[in-house]
Amino acid sequence: MVTDVCFHDTLIEAASEVFETMMFMALEEVAPEDAHMEEDSLLSSITFTGALEGCLAICCGSQDAKLIAANMLGMEPEDDISMEDICDAMGEVSNMVLGSIKKRIADSVGEITVSIPCTVSGKMLDTSLGENANVTEEFVNLDGSLVKFQFFYKDN
Repeated sequence: MVTDVCFHDTLIEAASEVFETMMFMALEEVAPEDAHMEEDSLLSSITFTGALEGCLAICCGSQDAKLIAANMLGMEPEDDISMEDICDAMGEVSNMVLGSIKKRIADSVGEITVSIPCTVSGKMLDTSLGENANVTEEFVNLDGSLVKFQFFYKDN
């Protein structure tokens, strides 16, 4: 049973590392009651198996995803960025954040194997890992962009 890992801190530290070094965006935690997601959203998720199995999901509004992609690609937010490039960038963000989490939990949890990320767009998107899953959910402000991180896991 995973009891000695604080996934809240791990998730925030991993996300901060990725966004500050790769997208040059500062991360600030937001209380859930202050978080209001845009209706049109992108949801990027990546699953993992091993000593722990689960999913990392990153959800934000479409315009926020465009800003994140522009920062990641070294472009300006007003530049023309295709939806395919935005989805690819968000998938890579989920991959990098999970990689940073994996590095942080390896000693206490053991090895995990990571899948290929998937990104979908739609309205009011959410995800789940089923009834017996544990979840850490964090809302953050990234230079004015609201992003929801969810880390779902089950012990194997």
